[in-house]
Amino acid sequence: MNAPARRAPRRLESYVCGGWTAGRGEGVSLCDAATGDAVALIDASGLDFAAALAYGREVAGPKLRAMSFHDRAGMLKALGMALMGLKEEFYTESLHTGATRADAWVDIEGGIGTLLSFASKARRELPNTRVLVDGEVELLSKDNSFSAQHILTPLLGVAVHINAFNFPIWGMLEKIAPTLLAGVPCIVKPASQTAYLTELMVRRIVDLRILPEGALQLISGSVGDLLDHVTAQDAVTFTGSAWTGRKLKAHPAVIANSVRFTMEADSLNASVLGPDAGPGTPEFDLFVKEVAREMTVKAGQKCTAIRRVIAPRAHVDALVAALGDRLGKTALGLPGDDAVRMGPLASLDQREEVRARIRELQADAEIVAGNPDDVRVVSGDAAKGAFLNPVLLYCDKPFAATAVHDVEAFGPVSTVMPYDSVDEAVALARRGKGSLVASVFTDDARVAEEMVIGMAPFHGRVLIGNRASAKTSTGHGAPLAGLVHGGPGRAGGGEEMGGMRGVKHYMQRSAVQGTPRLLSAVTGRWIEGAAVQQGVHPFRKSLAELRIGDQLVTATRTVTEADVEHFAHFTGDTFYAHMDSAAARANPFFDDRVAHGYLIAAFAAGLFVDPAPGPVLANYGVDNLRFLTPVYFGDTLQVRLTCKEINPRANADHGEVRWDARVTNQDGAVVAQYDVLTMVAKTWPPTA
Repeated sequence: MNAPARRAPRRLESYVCGGWTAGRGEGVSLCDAATGDAVALIDASGLDFAAALAYGREVAGPKLRAMSFHDRAGMLKALGMALMGLKEEFYTESLHTGATRADAWVDIEGGIGTLLSFASKARRELPNTRVLVDGEVELLSKDNSFSAQHILTPLLGVAVHINAFNFPIWGMLEKIAPTLLAGVPCIVKPASQTAYLTELMVRRIVDLRILPEGALQLISGSVGDLLDHVTAQDAVTFTGSAWTGRKLKAHPAVIANSVRFTMEADSLNASVLGPDAGPGTPEFDLFVKEVAREMTVKAGQKCTAIRRVIAPRAHVDALVAALGDRLGKTALGLPGDDAVRMGPLASLDQREEVRARIRELQADAEIVAGNPDDVRVVSGDAAKGAFLNPVLLYCDKPFAATAVHDVEAFGPVSTVMPYDSVDEAVALARRGKGSLVASVFTDDARVAEEMVIGMAPFHGRVLIGNRASAKTSTGHGAPLAGLVHGGPGRAGGGEEMGGMRGVKHYMQRSAVQGTPRLLSAVTGRWIEGAAVQQGVHPFRKSLAELRIGDQLVTATRTVTEADVEHFAHFTGDTFYAHMDSAAARANPFFDDRVAHGYLIAAFAAGLFVDPAPGPVLANYGVDNLRFLTPVYFGDTLQVRLTCKEINPRANADHGEVRWDARVTNQDGAVVAQYDVLTMVAKTWPPTA
């Protein structure tokens, strides 16, 4: 058995204004969830919260904004890799929270993995600039002398992240990753009960000196008057109870300054067993496993846990029996015990809170498995630790019930309810009034379609589980860096993560109008009408020599019938519009046989490519290819190739270049338009 060494309670400190400081009060005692022993004292009284906000804005903000997206991504990658090397220290501390090794893996390595995932996605999906271009250029004049471009720039304030007790590491890292990528500093306020784990990680982050000073500050204790000082350039995120969230959202400064406020609150997530997924099917077995897992991982203390189990009435008895049998085998005890599969709740107070919510649920439902008042453990003291065995309830008339759709017992508790049609299942899922996630277990495409479309407006994420994805599915309860985490209505109406969508939450969208030359200077991207430079073939220029607007206008090439015939037979593309004159003329888009679109693209490449070895290392893609004017036999093609965007890669000897390719015919009509993507060496010849 692995147990944390008993120690004297340590006094937690806050990290603000460049230093560690303890509150002025005696502090509130925080206890080990499994033993009841005091672990830490927490207090933030006496902190100057206005100064902490100012420090983030004035010290860290300019440093972060001076970095490009790729610089910030590299910073997060370095931080994530360093933290992963320290993970065992976090695992040891996490035992005090009641988390088993498996539970802590979700929090610790899941959190660090989220940080690394954001770093990787940013490098792939964002340019190596400080400004994001949002959408296409809006042409505002016929002669291209006046245009507009939407851009995204970092907020000039601080993001205040107020987090819940159940994921003291993941909850922090999943929020600071997109915030720091956007170029905005953070102040993190963890829930007190498990703040000692967050404080430990922040200490290690500060020690690593990877982030600019002030980019991450920590408040260990109450936020005091912090929100009195937020401005329109700040953002506030909150994870916790809806009551507290609504109170913070209604704070006078938040309202007066229109502060961005994101809330993730109570969520009565539902999982639905499809009508096709009866006993004996793989989907039935997967459903039982998933519900039991979501009830017991982190002792059910997950905002994404399954609270409502919706099943066909014909399968309810078999489902209750299968769940009761599986839950009854869940070994409850000390989180460091290898034989234990579920640890305690976060505190004795939390256990009493869950018991009270179970009593409220019993107004509509009966307990069919487990006894909240009879705790049975395989290790530990049932009186001193916040232990609670899983409890399953059954509500026979869910449409006549209210408590099962309104009350969340934040622990190992779920309620089974029957339905008689797909429409009823969807209606029951909606009765949760908005949730973070729902899941449907079915192998029937029609059922999947009807349920997902019916439930999606009420849920931030919908998972479809079936036999084909059983080995690869991330499961009902796992928020992922690339997917939206949040939900409408009761769930708070907010969104977090979602890949680069989450980064944009901490940026301001602005429409910028002006001449193409000046817009191009602002965005770092060439647009039609901006200045160009012609001379040396741009493919002969290294990244160090290449400039936005470097342009090549090629020689011409005439397309012949023989070209089209050869291309058709060589590739096998003998589509009638290329081969049959009568059929082509019957097509409303063509006057006669036309050249293949990909033949045009191939001829274009032949016109603009410089064949000799040089700084262009590879062509790795084409974006936004459109064929705009038909090409007939005898038409003459010409290409204008312009350097559109340059993205040097950090710690590499090459970068990515986006080229604007425009193919025209003898009349000047645009035949094809697209972006060519190449890898270009930073220097040429390469340095040894």
